[in-house]
Formats: sequence, C-alpha cells, structure tokens
Amino acid sequence: MGKHHHNISRRKFLGQASCATVGYTTLLSTLVNLKSMNAMAIDNSMVIGSGDYKALVCVMLGGGNDSFNMLIPTNQTQYDTYANVRTNLAIPQADILGLNGVEYGLHPALQGMQSLYNNETLSFISNVGTLIEPVTKDEVWNNDTKLPLGLFSHSDQTRQWQTGLPHERSSVGWGGKIADLIGDQNNNQNISMNLSLNGGNVFQTGGNTVPYTLDRNEGSVGIIGYENNWIFNEARSQGIDNMLDAQYEDLFKKTYVDVIKIAKDANIQVTEALNSLPEMSTSFSDNDFSTSLSMVAKMIASRDILDVKRQIFFVEFGGWDHHDEVIDAQNEMYGILGNGLQEFNNAMTELNMNDCVTTFSLSEFGRTMTSNGNGTDHGWGGNVFAMGGPVRGGRIFGTYPDLALNSDLEIGGGVYLPTTSCDEYFSELALWLGVTPSSLVDLFPNVGNFYSPGSGTLPIGFLDI
Repeated sequence: MGKHHHNISRRKFLGQASCATVGYTTLLSTLVNLKSMNAMAIDNSMVIGSGDYKALVCVMLGGGNDSFNMLIPTNQTQYDTYANVRTNLAIPQADILGLNGVEYGLHPALQGMQSLYNNETLSFISNVGTLIEPVTKDEVWNNDTKLPLGLFSHSDQTRQWQTGLPHERSSVGWGGKIADLIGDQNNNQNISMNLSLNGGNVFQTGGNTVPYTLDRNEGSVGIIGYENNWIFNEARSQGIDNMLDAQYEDLFKKTYVDVIKIAKDANIQVTEALNSLPEMSTSFSDNDFSTSLSMVAKMIASRDILDVKRQIFFVEFGGWDHHDEVIDAQNEMYGILGNGLQEFNNAMTELNMNDCVTTFSLSEFGRTMTSNGNGTDHGWGGNVFAMGGPVRGGRIFGTYPDLALNSDLEIGGGVYLPTTSCDEYFSELALWLGVTPSSLVDLFPNVGNFYSPGSGTLPIGFLDI
C-alpha cells in the first residue's frame, strides 16, 4: 500500500518471465542423473514398511482455477477489499458457505467441500505457485530475480506444476520420478505404480515409468480388437500371438514385444481384479469427474488382489480457463468438484482406506482478482486443497494474501506473488508417500531455497507423517 507505482505492463512482465535462460542437459549429466536415481531408488526402497499401502490421488484442475472465488475471506474488512477488487465477479457475502473456526468461506456451490472441511477431512494451502527462489514485488518489477519460465503460459505452467522444475522445460514428472524411486515396493511389476484416468501425462512419466491408462467406465481396455470374434480381428489376434511367441535377438524388437506382453498380462489382471470386486454401496454422480473417481476407488479396492503397496492416480478435470462467464461456469463446475470429492471420501470410508489415501489438487496458476469484464485472466499464486485421513483437516495452511491492489504481493493487474512454493507442497506429499528427505533435492532441485530437507520438520505441516 502506498508504494510508488512502477511502469511495468503485464505483457512486458510476461515477456521477461518467458525469456529466462533455458539450460540444455548433456548426455553425461543424463547418465550421472540416472546413476543417482538408481542409488536413490535403493535408498528409498529400504525405508518403506512391508505391509502398508498408500496412494496419492492427483486432481488436476486444468485451465487455471480462479481459486480466490473458491476460498473467500469473510472478515468484513477483508471481504470489502475482496468485493472492491473483484467488482462484478465477487460472490455475495450472504451466499458464502461458512468454515468452522476461520474467517473464510467457500463458493456456494462447494457444499460437499464445506462438509469435508468442517468434518476435518480437508484443508487448504493458500497462495501456492511456481517459484525458483523467494521473490519480492520490487525484485519482480526490477527484473532482479530468477522467475519461472513462461509465467502465465498454460503449457509452461501446467508442465511446471507436473514436473516441479520451474527453471527448465522437462518431460519427466515428479510423480513419475517418485515411481522410479519406490515402484519396486509393488510386487506386481506388470502394472505401473502410476495409473491415469486421462491418458498419458507429464506428471506420471518418469525415467523408467510410464502411466497405466484406465478407462473411467471400463477400467482396463487392452489391445483393441484382440480376441474379438470378428474374422478380421481373429486374424489380428493370431498375428499378435505369433509375434509374442517368437524369439528375438534384436534388442529393440525384444523390448517392444516385452512391452506388449506386459500390457496384455496387465489387462488380464486388472480386468479380473475389477470383475471380482463386490458392488460398492457408495454411489457416484453421472459425470466424467465422479466416474473417474469411482474407477480410482475400485482400483484401490483391488490393491491386495493386484499385490501393490504404492499407487499414484491422475484425474484431470479440465475447463477452468474462464476468461468469460466465470460466475455461471463456477456455479456448475464447483458443484461437480465438491460433490465428487465427497463421494470419493465416502467410498474410502466404506473401504476403510481413508487413512491410506491423500487426494490433492493442482492447477497451473491462479487467476487475476480483477475482472476483464465477465471473467478473469491468467495469474500466479492460487489456493489448493488436500483431502484424506492423513490430512490435518479443517485448517488453512500458508498465507492468504492481502487482496488489495498495490499491496506488497500484488504485482499488477490483480496478479499475486505466491507465498508458498510448489516445491514445499510437492515435497510434503512425496515424504508422506515414502520418499526419503535426502531424495527431495533430486526431485525438486530448488527446494533448498524454501525448506531444509534435513531439518526434521515438514515443509508446510498439512499432513501427519
């Protein structure tokens, strides 16, 4: 408040952020990193108990969730600031759903999320964003700091939330690297530790790990046309069988055939496991998000049949890029989100698996507090949530920002500097799943700028570990 206004446009800031130096990885460094990851995998495999099961469920709100209409201040002074900045996009104060013990509330469509929070099953981490190092407003304006590549870019920020690498463009995700480290804890190696309800994704792709794709309705799909009675597919099936039965000296041919064999075996195992499950009493709504969570619940119910101890699931709920009609869109989509989360929590309770599953959200950025007329534009810091038995529920972690324009965190155009790094958020989830503190810097090279992995404390404290 009261600081001199610097002459910097959002377009100029975007250009500065996008032009940061990109380093190129050499073959030598790649080999060194692979050796390091192999050593870490051995280190991590020794610390996980032999009889426990844990799963992370990643909910990707693709497009940039306008999360300051998700979690809203209710203190009169703070609400007045919120309403003055949001103008025609502000949620009426009387409509905000109250949260126990705090002067914040939720969008009126988030009744399911309100129940989860008030029952201490869900918490928020406020004003999270991609950061390379701690930054101030003046440092951003003066271009005197390292900024994440491509700020405000959907493709860059989506990738950075999924890789944990804001300083470089990578195709290896932090969920994939975790699977590289601890995936050998699953006795069944036919099925990837990482399971996706939305096809291939960067988050679950590691150096040695690719996600196993599931259909939200059918589960495992298998090889299209294989073992189908149509005459053309009978010929196709015979050809595949002949290929699988043959012996190959060529390394590439052998590797390809081995992959096909594993996929075929995995399809059989997953299909048989899902077909053997008793019907769940928990009902899920008829939409893509809830149906995907229903399949996640079925896979978790199949854990013992499939002989797995660690799993990471990926569910994308897209369509949050609301440059227009944000109020109408949020009324519908927040209802789907809150109800789906409550349904999934009910399913975990039915399975007696709440203490073993942590569900958390990603979104590539928050959005501007200011209206562009009928929607909002790409921002930076935003609010995320975590849900499940391991979560210290019914709390708001991090620092909810002063929403006033020209505040110490508002860098122009209603964009707010993050006060909690993605590194801290991701590191705590990794620690809960079983990654050792010493491995965090290899997953998230910048984490030491925000948190000391050897401190014996947690980066944020939203999980019981």
